[in-house]
Amino acid sequence: MFFRRYLLPRLLQYVVVIFIGITLVFIIPRLAPSDPIEQHIGQISTKGQYLEPEAMDEMRETLRELYGLKGSVFQQYGQFWWRLLHLDFGPSFFQFPTPVTRLIMIALPWTIVLMVVSILLAWVMGNLLGGVAGSFYKAKWVRILEAFAMSIYPIPYYIMALIILILFTYVFPLFPLVGAYSVGTKASFSLTFLADVVVHAFLPILSIVILQIGGWFLSMKSITTNVVEEDYVTYAEAAGLPKSKIILQYTMRNAILPQVTGLSLALGFIFSGALITEIVFAYPGVGTLLYRAISAGDYNLIMGIAVFSIIAIATAVLIMDLIYPLFDPRIRYR
Repeated sequence: MFFRRYLLPRLLQYVVVIFIGITLVFIIPRLAPSDPIEQHIGQISTKGQYLEPEAMDEMRETLRELYGLKGSVFQQYGQFWWRLLHLDFGPSFFQFPTPVTRLIMIALPWTIVLMVVSILLAWVMGNLLGGVAGSFYKAKWVRILEAFAMSIYPIPYYIMALIILILFTYVFPLFPLVGAYSVGTKASFSLTFLADVVVHAFLPILSIVILQIGGWFLSMKSITTNVVEEDYVTYAEAAGLPKSKIILQYTMRNAILPQVTGLSLALGFIFSGALITEIVFAYPGVGTLLYRAISAGDYNLIMGIAVFSIIAIATAVLIMDLIYPLFDPRIRYR
């Protein structure tokens, strides 16, 4: 019963979403007016390099095969899926001939550390503050905190990142300016290197947490404000239960369900990276890699990052659907 009515439909939806998303990744770049092959050859010509017409044609054929642009559209589509199943997105354009998969694997750990820590910190702090504020929504300090969150939440990422960068690297030079670790430092698992990584990641994490915590706070407060009016909360108060127990076990436990779904989606977007934040702080993550790929017209790298993002988001939603009954008993007994 569980497999047929609950698990199987979600697995089918998971496969369909990934299939449609990856198909769009294949189609959209081919609708662009620019040709990556001619763009690559044009860059060679602008550098003053001359090739014979025969060598030029041979280079075109080689590049078309490397970039999966050889043959008809249907042949390219079949080849695209074949290479995808082997995790082969071809070579990168601006770091030729480095494979796209290798570039993503190098940048991905930095983004995972940056985004997971930032998202979890913002989620936990925002929901705790929002749950408490929603339980005391008539208090004056709640209105002040809500006004502060509403004033910060609309600030663009790059503005907040630049403010933090100027404040803590120029006005108060407490943290390094850019990078993931000090120049000349050899990557290792030593405490010295890990401490250096933490110091460099502090400002990027801070810029993300400050902005995201406002959104989690406002949404959690809004949900909690409605939950505290429910009959079971009123009954718990009339029964004389401690206020802390009512907030944690009655109010926040029921208000947290939509926030858990939001957390799964936020974690799924890890593979696209914190684009603006990573660029501002010159952090070597997927966001910086995606920006460089877009600037260079590197279709293979763009498609590789997009495919990883689609699979990550779909997988996060699937996992959340499967474990959601653990949070919501109404689904378990339906």
